[in-house]
Amino acid sequence: MKRHGNLYYKIFFFKNLCEAYRKAALGRRYTNEVLRFRDNLEANLMSIQDDLVSKTYQPGNYWKFTLYEPKQRIIYVSPFRDRIVHHAIMNVIEPIWNGLFLYDSYACREMKGTHMAMYRTVDFFRRAKQQYDRVYCLKADIAKFFPSINHHILMKIIERKIKCPDTLNLIRIIIFNNGDESDLGSKNMPIGSLLSQWAANLYLNELDYYIKHEMRVKYYVRYMDDFVLLDGDKGRLHAFKEQISLYLNRQLHLQLNPKSDIYPADRGIDFVGYRIWPSYRLIRKTALVRATRRFKRLSHDYEQGLVDLPHVHSSVMSWLGHCGHAHVLNGKIKCLEALLLRRPSDQTG
Repeated sequence: MKRHGNLYYKIFFFKNLCEAYRKAALGRRYTNEVLRFRDNLEANLMSIQDDLVSKTYQPGNYWKFTLYEPKQRIIYVSPFRDRIVHHAIMNVIEPIWNGLFLYDSYACREMKGTHMAMYRTVDFFRRAKQQYDRVYCLKADIAKFFPSINHHILMKIIERKIKCPDTLNLIRIIIFNNGDESDLGSKNMPIGSLLSQWAANLYLNELDYYIKHEMRVKYYVRYMDDFVLLDGDKGRLHAFKEQISLYLNRQLHLQLNPKSDIYPADRGIDFVGYRIWPSYRLIRKTALVRATRRFKRLSHDYEQGLVDLPHVHSSVMSWLGHCGHAHVLNGKIKCLEALLLRRPSDQTG
């Protein structure tokens, strides 16, 4: 396997830092921290460059908050300055890592994503129905995936393709800055960081190779830590599940979620936000409920002047785009009925 060196100077190259700034600011140009950084843009970028050149860069503290939908997760937000560094690194090493991934890994990759993962699952479902009398599905995910990622194992995986010492040291500094002092820096990839997302995908790329090349599973699709396997033999899927669980435990120090299940695929495959059959797709009922709540909150925020009309429009169009890949007309209309836009000045009495 070819290992790549002489990467570090590409990371701190000023043109790369400018591009990293553009990406980090995308969609956030008018937030306070971006505006403050832009007020003295050239000097701030040169400050980052100086830290990288002198090898004195140290990441700042994460800002943490908790999301409760669809499940409770702690989200870590890096300071804007650090997000620029993350983008600068990924601008250089993303092509290297992307070349490692198998075709049916769909997270964090250009021209992939949830919709492509869904359509690939539909394709596999159709092919499996042609091949087998009855199709069964193993739907699985990793228990507490991001908090369980072992930094030492991750660095060994990264070192297989990257040999530039300075680049490895920079990545190591960021990875071991996990935002949780109680974890002693050995585990936990912060959800929300660009580098974390890519590194997590790389971590489970090991599982992809095991399932496809060692186990020789034909119908397999993964999106981050969620994955599905299809087969015509329920007993074989149970054996696959046991093999996967052992591999995760021994090689990656991860645990398969106990809720991972094997069932007849004709019930519909619940994956990447959709319920999937060979000829049609539905939006998860829980997703429709969350969308209704989100539109009610959006109506309230618009009425209070907390968001503007372009923000509302962007949110609605994103939701409609998601619905456009499913057969969900009635549910879509019901969700949109929760969106009532009224400014305070429109109120009477």
